[in-house]
Amino acid sequence: MTRLSDALARANKFKPDDDNALQERPSLAWNFDVPSQPFTAAAEPPGELPGEFATPRALETRFSDADRLKVVMGPDADPAVVEQYRRLAAVLHHAQRERRARSVMIASAAPAEGKTLTSTNLALTLSGSYKRRVLLVDADLRRPGIHTIFNLPNAVGLVDALTQPRGSRLPAQAVSPTLWVLTAGRPSPDPMGALVSDAMKDLLTEAMETFDWVVVDTPPLAILSDANLLAGMIDTALLVVGARSTPYPLVQRAIAAIGAPKILGVVLNRAERSELSDGYAYSADRERYRAN
Repeated sequence: MTRLSDALARANKFKPDDDNALQERPSLAWNFDVPSQPFTAAAEPPGELPGEFATPRALETRFSDADRLKVVMGPDADPAVVEQYRRLAAVLHHAQRERRARSVMIASAAPAEGKTLTSTNLALTLSGSYKRRVLLVDADLRRPGIHTIFNLPNAVGLVDALTQPRGSRLPAQAVSPTLWVLTAGRPSPDPMGALVSDAMKDLLTEAMETFDWVVVDTPPLAILSDANLLAGMIDTALLVVGARSTPYPLVQRAIAAIGAPKILGVVLNRAERSELSDGYAYSADRERYRAN
């Protein structure tokens, strides 16, 4: 037998079955239905906006009268709050430049700390001020709230996406040219299991390939027993803490649940301005909350 015929025989012997190879080939799980464009991290943050927050008027009219006073856009937005979210977005911008971060988990140690509003305002800032394509995901499947803020239907959402056949359209709703919202969807019999499933991991992985930023509003860590598993699917995290309300032991447990290296900073919510000596409403200094 010649060397050539010997090589061909070995190749045929170890040739995989074509049908099996095609079945095992991975395919995209979801059709994101988003205009594709190459991702490039901006070299510098944008300059100051001329006047009000630059967001289409159609988006401003989505919010209720109560929420319109809380979001960082429109004529009713508090300029000081808008500036703080721009500073917070700048921290994420830096993380994206330095380590290619594309997703952020907004978490809180306990319920009612303001993480849903923080998630919303951060997504509005990244998509409005920074002109990034943002997917805002409501992963708080027990008490979803993002659909209420944006006045969106919640009949279909994240829960449905995690159980749909591969290739189905992701039920994200475009609320501006640069912002999409994936509501929580119908109640799930096992919401915590859904959040740490392989389907959730695949969804986030593919979303990070499609959008410039994926902002995930998560359940309070006090009820999310597998927070470390969900955190492992996301690039970085922000921890929302209520001023004068969150017990410090809960904050410590939350940090341990996520993992200190994963946490980019802490958002201090509902703080009186007189209490903030440097004028900042958040700290990105990990040593600050480790030492207290």
